[in-house]
Amino acid sequence: MTGQTEMLIGQVSGRIVVRENFDEEGAFLNKQTFEAGKIIEKNGYYEIEVITQLFDKDKKTTDKYTTTYRCKPDEASIMVMAFPFSNPKSKETEINTTSKKFKELYDLDNLEDIELEMSFDSGLLNFFGSKSTIKIYDRKLVDNKTNLKSKINIKAYAWGIRIKQLNYTVNEKLNGKGLLTFQKFTEVDGSYFTMNYK
Repeated sequence: MTGQTEMLIGQVSGRIVVRENFDEEGAFLNKQTFEAGKIIEKNGYYEIEVITQLFDKDKKTTDKYTTTYRCKPDEASIMVMAFPFSNPKSKETEINTTSKKFKELYDLDNLEDIELEMSFDSGLLNFFGSKSTIKIYDRKLVDNKTNLKSKINIKAYAWGIRIKQLNYTVNEKLNGKGLLTFQKFTEVDGSYFTMNYK
């Protein structure tokens, strides 16, 4: 597993990711932690097991569950990690992603716009509905190639009808090895969530 494929799923392999959610005034709402295991190659797929723990505004645990993310090496998509609107009651889902350029998401020498379509065969990601389109655009490197700024537009569809649209301005920080250390996703109203990678 090398090159951009490693960059995608390697962003979370063996790491702990902490997502914290804030309202438009900057008040803490809740958080989620994702403890990712090491990548396993199995039957032509890469699999990664992630233990998710949910916390309320008082930082008390409200739920905990495990999800296995599976992708084919040439169709890898870990974008789902950034948007964990999941239903822990669902045990399994198949996530299919179509994009010609997604593997180049962190190719810092080639920051083109990227579009992808994700579809789901169960209710695991019911926030998104059965299909979502994601566009990442206006991508720029700043601060000696350690910070990446971009915009993301997400459109969610169910039964062919758009049910949700999200727009984020995104700031990302990478270390010298090109791995994420921090992300901030800000909505138009000023509410935001952060992702810290440890």
